[in-house]
Order: sequence, then structure tokens, then C-alpha cells
Amino acid sequence: MLGVVRRKVSAGGSPLTILGQTLPFLRAAAAPLRSYSSAFKEMTVRDALNSALDEEMSADPRVFLMGEEVGEYQGAYKISKGLLDKYGPDRVLDTPITEAGFTGIGVGAAYHGLKPVIEFMTFNFSMQAIDHIINSAAKSNYMSAGQLSVPIVFRGPNGAAAGVGAQHSHCYASWYASCPGLKVLTPYSSEDARGLLKAAIRDPDPVVFLENELLYGESFPVSAEVLDSSFSLPIGKAKIEKEGKDVTITAFSKMVGLALKAADILAKEGINAEVINLRSIRPLDRATINASVRKTNRLVTVEEGFPQHGVGAEICTSVIEESFGYLDAPVERISGADVPMPYAANLERMAVPQVEDIVRAAKRACYRSVPMAAAA
Repeated sequence: MLGVVRRKVSAGGSPLTILGQTLPFLRAAAAPLRSYSSAFKEMTVRDALNSALDEEMSADPRVFLMGEEVGEYQGAYKISKGLLDKYGPDRVLDTPITEAGFTGIGVGAAYHGLKPVIEFMTFNFSMQAIDHIINSAAKSNYMSAGQLSVPIVFRGPNGAAAGVGAQHSHCYASWYASCPGLKVLTPYSSEDARGLLKAAIRDPDPVVFLENELLYGESFPVSAEVLDSSFSLPIGKAKIEKEGKDVTITAFSKMVGLALKAADILAKEGINAEVINLRSIRPLDRATINASVRKTNRLVTVEEGFPQHGVGAEICTSVIEESFGYLDAPVERISGADVPMPYAANLERMAVPQVEDIVRAAKRACYRSVPMAAAA
């Protein structure tokens, strides 16, 4: 636009006249930028999930929600608030307390072209239905030579909450991510929750959607783009939440927030950490992880699940296989303790990763502290 002004002035036009003619076009061009930058608003993860469900149900009559207390009670965590009134009991179905029963019904509905969203009150209860999830949903496309699609979403809170004991605190990310045929998504922010749930519902394959109870009430800024009904996020693509050059920290779900807090503390000590929000556990964005490690030459993985056969172990193996020559320090894994979750609050805190654990691990990787073996 400024080039046009210069050409007209050089051709003998009056600068003020030309500027007066040009300013309306400049204002029109800048208007979308102003509206976009000022369109950020706060949205809770709960509202992000609710709006994603609402919009996908509105856009596709094949989508329906089924689970315990999703209708009359509007969801155990109010994720389905207002959906029964809007779509009726044929598309928002309250079920008995029988995960094996309603999950099997959902898989059968998906076989016949519907798009069920199955809510577990906690993913610990998905153990009752794991035969349907693994043997019926995950394997059917392969066993039918691609003739049978199973477009179903299994969603609900996963991992530790607070004071709910061992049978309600298990993280199932590595369990489901080990199974071919499933896609496993782990949102952190409101943008993640909204974009990934939309992508999961639209996907032709079964998706395990692992939320976190403690994140439901958290608010995050979202842009006008995120609020658009057509918005979705690509499955299998991680997000670099914070760029850095000294150490790579990978995390998912609630642990992303802890990793970002750790990065702020590390920055005060001169360590510039790069924080990767995995978003997708299966497929895993190995390319983004390895590219980051090749830049920082160090890796810390963070998860709240058990250490053995965990997501962090898979990430470490990927880096060893693809980027071993770039490592300047041993990889560090931060995970939950290798015990069932204690009920006592003081023991519970010791059993799940804390910000200070991540800080110590990053400092070890950067040779800023005494190694654990030497300290022992």
C-alpha cells in the first residue's frame, strides 16, 4: 500500500490528497488485525469442552453423548450442561452404572455409522469397559481390512485429582497409547480442550480423550480463531508452549502447567528451558521432540503416571534412537511414584510430580547441581 503511495507521488500527485485517498484502505486493512488482537477472552476448560460438544452435536446429527449422569444432572463435572435441554434424551443419554454395557452399545452404534461420545466419570472406571475399547473399537478397522470404521470418542477425567485414593487417581495415558488402532489425546489448555475434542469427534477412528479434573475450572485466554465453530487442532502435533535453548521439557495435561512454572524459576537462574505440550500421546509428535532436543541437547520428560513403561520412557527411547549424538547430558524422567496413590494429603503430594522436581531435574541436566547418585 505504501508502495502505491510512493508511485503516485513520484507521478506528480499531491501527497496530502493521495494520503487522504489511501488512509481508508489502510484503516480497512488494519481493522481485522485490531479485532483479532483484541478478541482474546478467558474461557475455562469446562466451557471449552462444553462448547465443543455443543457445536459438534449441532453440526452433525449423528453425534450423541452417553454416560452416567450426563443428562438430568448435566454431567458429574458439568461438561454436558444444557445439552439435554437442547438436544433431548435421544442424543444425551443417561445410563445405569454399567460401563461395560453403555461402552459396548456405543461401539455398536459406531459400527452402524453413528458418532458416540462416551463419558466415563473417571477413566479408572474404563477398566470395566476395556474389552470393548481395545478388542472391539481399536482392532475392528484392521481386522475388517479397512471396511469397518469406528468413529467413537471415549472421554473423561484421567489421573490424579485430590484426596480420592488409589482407585480414582490412575493415569491411563501409557495404557491406551500402547494399543494400535487408538488415538490418545491429552489436552492442557482451553484451546487444547476445544480444538482437540472437535478433532476427536470428527475423526473416523476411536479416540481416547484424557482430561484432568483439576483443570476443568482453570481459565485460559482463547482467540477469535479458537472460538470459531470450524476450529480444530491437528491430531499428532505437539505445541511448543515456551521456546528455549538450554533444555527441553516435555509434558502433557496438568503437567504442562507445572513445567511452565518450572521454566519461569529456571529462567531466574539463567537456564532457558523449552516447554513442549505434547497434546497427543498416540500418535506422538516425535519430530517436534527430536528437533527441540537437537537444539537444546538436553531432555527432561514429565508425567504423573507410573515410571515403568511410561510415556516418558517412550520419549526417551525415541530421542536415544534418533538424536543420541546430540545429547550433552543423560535424559531425566520425572513421573509419579511407583506406588498406588496414597490417600493422606502429605503422602499424596510426595507421590505426584511437583514444580521443584522439574527444576532439580533440569538443573541436573544442565550440570548446575550435584547429581542424585553423588548426593546419595
